[in-house]
Amino acid sequence: MEIRTERLLLRRPRLDDLDAMFEIMSDPVAMRYWSTLPHANREVTRPWLERKIARTADGGEDFVIEHEGRVIGDVGAGRLPDFGFMLRRDCWGKGFATEASRAFIDHAFRNTAATELCADVDPRNMASLRVLDRLGFVETGRAERTFLLGDEWCDSVYLVLQRPA
Repeated sequence: MEIRTERLLLRRPRLDDLDAMFEIMSDPVAMRYWSTLPHANREVTRPWLERKIARTADGGEDFVIEHEGRVIGDVGAGRLPDFGFMLRRDCWGKGFATEASRAFIDHAFRNTAATELCADVDPRNMASLRVLDRLGFVETGRAERTFLLGDEWCDSVYLVLQRPA
């Protein structure tokens, strides 16, 4: 399955995405607000990618984002209704997260039984919170010390987007 937007191709993840995803997931700046530490090597990224591929085969809704033939991130919901996205740092601020997310949201609400999508974001991640706001997500709550990242406790902002009526 593929989804095309004006500038992007969203497609199912494959094992040959390993190098591109490792490049993103090994970047400490790109991973600053992710729920895991930056990946030290491809052998950390490989099982993550294999789980993503397996989830997709079992009905998950994960997509890799390509721009001009290059993998620049991922978007989707490995387990509906949980929604998320990640982009290469050099692709930030260009509208790609919003464009890919809009396409995914349209797909999810048209082609799955999901009645809502949910996001869990570190409150310091203002860029992602702005994207989610543009997409219509609304905050439903906050919690402190929701996960330990290395030796740092992180908080969460919970958001939801309801299926349009």
